[in-house]
Amino acid sequence: MSHSDIDRLIQMLAKLPGLGPRSARRAALSLIGNRDSVMRPLAAALQSAADNVKACSNCRNLDTTDPCAICSDPRRDASLVCVVEQVGDLWALERTASFRGHYHVLGGVLSPLDGIGPDDLSIDGLIGRAKGDAVKEIIMATSATVDGRTTAHYISDRLQETSVKLSVLAHGIPVGGELDYLDDGTIAAALRDRRSVQE
Repeated sequence: MSHSDIDRLIQMLAKLPGLGPRSARRAALSLIGNRDSVMRPLAAALQSAADNVKACSNCRNLDTTDPCAICSDPRRDASLVCVVEQVGDLWALERTASFRGHYHVLGGVLSPLDGIGPDDLSIDGLIGRAKGDAVKEIIMATSATVDGRTTAHYISDRLQETSVKLSVLAHGIPVGGELDYLDDGTIAAALRDRRSVQE
């Protein structure tokens, strides 16, 4: 491996969340020192994921099948849809094993300062699902941030034209908190104690 190959590896690793230049250098050295047991299997896993992982056309979850395993599971309650910002939030909820419905991944939150409007998110897809006969309740599980709450209010307004019950996560999600950073017990309690938006 030439010096330029090492530099390129470090630069690519440094683009990952949570890895700065120093952490990327340590990770690169670890990978190079463990080529057969870690580096080559990692390269194969990355190639496979790049070739096979896609967004579910129904909920926007990431999977190798479309529809995803959650949407196609007949044991799950299709009348209950939990709306999350990102796929990581969906995974956080799934870790708790306390939700047996379906999901809808928005792809972010409304943020005028960042130029993110309704057309940049999968809100229209959610409204389309809500207008169908299958969905009876939508749980808003956006972050308790200003942008997360703004997004929930916007979706609530858009859902007025449907007969779907709308609820939000309850106590346990701190203001400014993001699902992927919370412990499983907190998430499970918030999901269990959700309340109606109209209250």
